[in-house]
Amino acid sequence: MTNPTDKAAMPRILIVDDDEGQRSLFDSFLSGQGFRTRVVASGEAALEALKEGPFDMMVSDVRMTGISGLETLRRARIDHPTLPVLLITAYADIRGAVDAMRDGALDYLAKPIDLDQLLSAVQQATGMAKAGPMKFEGDQKLPAGVIAASPLMQAVFRDAALVAASGSRVLITGESGVGKEIVAVAIHAWSSRASRPLLRISCAAIAENLLESELFGHEKGAFPGATSQRIGRFEEASGGTIFFDEIGDLSLQLQAKLLRVTQDGKIHRMGSNREIQTDVRILAATSRNLDEDVKLGRFREDLFYRLNVIELGVPPLRERREDILPLAEKFIGEFSQGRSRFSSAVATVLQGYEWPGNVRELRNAMERAALLSGGELVMPKHLTQRIRAAMGEQGPTVQAPAEAADVERLDAMERQAILQTLRKHAFNRTDSAKALGISRRALQYKLQRLRDLGCDVDGRSSSGAAE
Repeated sequence: MTNPTDKAAMPRILIVDDDEGQRSLFDSFLSGQGFRTRVVASGEAALEALKEGPFDMMVSDVRMTGISGLETLRRARIDHPTLPVLLITAYADIRGAVDAMRDGALDYLAKPIDLDQLLSAVQQATGMAKAGPMKFEGDQKLPAGVIAASPLMQAVFRDAALVAASGSRVLITGESGVGKEIVAVAIHAWSSRASRPLLRISCAAIAENLLESELFGHEKGAFPGATSQRIGRFEEASGGTIFFDEIGDLSLQLQAKLLRVTQDGKIHRMGSNREIQTDVRILAATSRNLDEDVKLGRFREDLFYRLNVIELGVPPLRERREDILPLAEKFIGEFSQGRSRFSSAVATVLQGYEWPGNVRELRNAMERAALLSGGELVMPKHLTQRIRAAMGEQGPTVQAPAEAADVERLDAMERQAILQTLRKHAFNRTDSAKALGISRRALQYKLQRLRDLGCDVDGRSSSGAAE
């Protein structure tokens, strides 16, 4: 790869998007990878920029004010027939994709954008495909008390740091208890809004008839019991961030009102017709499958795409076992004022248990252990019945270390299973992850390791690949 410090020798990318947050995200991400970038806010501006050129690639949104990304592509092809063009769309529309490919698009990516996919597409198009895995070398430090010992969680926070610099809305997904709120806190702390409020709304914990007033406020007399004016969270968080936890539990009526805010930032207090302009970044989290909820009519499709500009998936604790003991030690230290310590048997049990309740279950287990052990040595008997029953009352049987040959054989079996599953699902990451029973993030990590070993994980040697 060309030396990243030799900026003038790096490919030049034209970024076209009418969404300021998306432009900023792509700009900061690609420039952080060493590429030279220029951003414009419309197709018309892109065509003017191409005249000034030269560019090695264009990355353009499809749906924009003015001429669309498809029309921009068609016009650009007249004077720049060989320019690689990558299209971004919030609507994975097969017809639009076919039109784009017919008109000369290199490829298209559907929102929410996977930054690893974006980097891979840009590297392939600009001849930088051997650049290696995506790296982030920012100055951000994890918020106090946050544990990210595993490569998977380090990758999550790396992406969070990149996203934080933009104003893009982010949907944080993952099982209940994995730490989605911690990721949201980090995004706010690393953003330009860090000095302003971060307000948290639990959509599942607040009654629907109270949630509208909580969010948008109300005027005196707006409803029975409204004896005074109330300022809502969107006004309170001016210049800052609102984090919606379990956004999938929001009613369809409130989803419609939230959609309006994501469109123009304007709200109405209950009982008032006066528009109030707000300036708030929205982060949302869910443990539900919103794709499925959209299909079933339980969640608005337009709001889903509005919130899901960037999706960050937080893997379950069982897929990042390097985090288990550091987290357990942190929690036991908090609950025992640093006096408790683990027996070797307990450490083995903690690492072997599947933790269906994720970090939340681990924290609760450590609170119980600290109380029952009296702040002394924590033994298996101090753990919950559920954990002891799952692992066996005496704890798991500790086996002798595997021979190197056995380890190599297991690695080879895993490699073969992953590659076979990829081919079976036409190299679709999401479908392959589901078939393997792991998160998409875990699969991406394993694929990078296989890519480093020279394995074809993108289908480049076959008839095509789907991400």
